[in-house]
Amino acid sequence: MGEFVLNKQLEADTHLVCELQNCSLRLLDDARWPWLVLVPRVAGIEEWHDLSKGQRIMIDDEVARVASALKTMTGCEKINIATIGNMVRQLHIHVIARNEGDANWPGPVWGYGAREPYEPENTASFIEAFKASFS
Repeated sequence: MGEFVLNKQLEADTHLVCELQNCSLRLLDDARWPWLVLVPRVAGIEEWHDLSKGQRIMIDDEVARVASALKTMTGCEKINIATIGNMVRQLHIHVIARNEGDANWPGPVWGYGAREPYEPENTASFIEAFKASFS
């Protein structure tokens, strides 16, 4: 399969939070929602079912840990988790904190309005706050 390489669009649209055991954890650069993306470091994978059972179990555990920490950090009402991949084929898992009254609530976040990039200082403070709740 070759070596894992992060998709250029994912790289452009996200900020690295940290490297987990199986995934690269990234912050989507859209300040409208606390939105994390886990990218399994497996070369050539586009679909969840293409992973081995062992890989799915380990990655599912990382997704659950990230979701729990994001909910604790933000105090959100709901966590959305999805693997869509229509625009960017490389397998990646979205973990999004949602609250009643947020942009497009209760509708989906995908394709809604224009992205609002984080200010650099807000990116850094979000990442540090998340890391503190995740450890």
